[in-house]
Amino acid sequence: MSLPKKKSVFICQSCGYDSPKWMGKCPGCGSWNTMVEEIVKTDTKHGLALGLNEQPQPAQLLSDISLAKMPRFSAGSSELDRVLGGGIIPGSLVLVVGDPGVGKSSLNLQVCAHVSKKKSVLYITGEESLQQIRMRAERINALSNTLKVLSETDMERINVHVNAEKPELVVVDSIQTIFHPDVQSAPGSVSQVRECAVELLRIAKSSGTAVFIIGHVTKDGTLAGPRVLEHIVDTVLYFEGERNAQFRILRAIKNRFGSTNELGLFEMCDTGLVDVPDASKLFLSETVLGSGIVIAPTIEGTRPLLVEIQALVAPTPYIPPRRTSDSVDIKRIQLLLAVLEKRINLSIGACDVYVKVAGGIKIDEPACDLALCIALASSFTNKIVKEKTIVFGEVGLAGEVRAVNGADLRVKEACKLGFKHIIMPQKNINSLGTVKDVSVTGVTTVREALKAVF
Repeated sequence: MSLPKKKSVFICQSCGYDSPKWMGKCPGCGSWNTMVEEIVKTDTKHGLALGLNEQPQPAQLLSDISLAKMPRFSAGSSELDRVLGGGIIPGSLVLVVGDPGVGKSSLNLQVCAHVSKKKSVLYITGEESLQQIRMRAERINALSNTLKVLSETDMERINVHVNAEKPELVVVDSIQTIFHPDVQSAPGSVSQVRECAVELLRIAKSSGTAVFIIGHVTKDGTLAGPRVLEHIVDTVLYFEGERNAQFRILRAIKNRFGSTNELGLFEMCDTGLVDVPDASKLFLSETVLGSGIVIAPTIEGTRPLLVEIQALVAPTPYIPPRRTSDSVDIKRIQLLLAVLEKRINLSIGACDVYVKVAGGIKIDEPACDLALCIALASSFTNKIVKEKTIVFGEVGLAGEVRAVNGADLRVKEACKLGFKHIIMPQKNINSLGTVKDVSVTGVTTVREALKAVF
């Protein structure tokens, strides 16, 4: 049998685009100086000649496939279980990414400590020593007598350990430090990350072991390595939050076993990450009366969440004026500013505009349009919204207020936290049940909403 041939290709380290020759600018993503030469192997014969003589599985009729519920087991965190779709599925490959220091390793170590009480777990680290893992486990109360820890970066050796231990859960920290000896490139490169991810996928699917992979992000917040890594795994979880902030947010960007709209909230404490089941109360605990402040109910998956929207509108001599926000899409803010200028006759276009959502939450659903409009108008006119008032509704280009989904969930959450005034779309009132001790006002235009809140 002839040996595999080797050839050299240039691969972009940002998007995975390959080329037979070096180029200064990647045609795939437009990045400069990201093409790196790597050695790849190509096999000239079919896989059957390499000893893969197993018979392929026969095709099945779609109607004959069983719809039995997939077994899940808890990760020990209700917030993580919610984001995963109800718990960890055996044989799934989950990618957890986030900024350095946000708490990815701490969260996974806590999960391993909980699961190891009933199942076999193997925690593989390629970045830290075993002593460092022990110190972290003691600090966050995740010390377990049944959790096995391995410090290894060689993918072949990792495969041997997994076959010997036969764990039900494996955590790899991190994918950028693992290398496959058959790939002639540095750890963290496109070829290494892709090859190691495929090998971990094979382990998960063939043995039924749930595998969690920890990954890093680049300076602009995207996953480090090729985008193909997101296509290989079953679930992609983004762990967000400032290093010095109190709260952490876990979002599912991709989930083959559940919804991608769910959101998990954690609080960073001295003893690790703690679930935050009642986030609305915590986010609103420091709310003060003032112009430009409006409370809006948003829905993340099946979870209603009350957030505090803050807007600051200030005159500026500079042209063009600035529009700044790290919580709301700038294009949405510009659209709503145009509606206020054209339909409400507010000369707001020549002012600097700053928008923020307290607690670091990012909102992108149209139901917060009306609250954003009122916050901007409140700051511009220096008028304060009535106390204990929430506002929601979608705003159209004609200044009309449109109905939104989940109005009953938003109202129930507001009533539970003691709000007395609700400004909402008129069309949603017809489907709303009886609400006691709360004043509900239906509006059809932004102008009507502004009259109702001031």
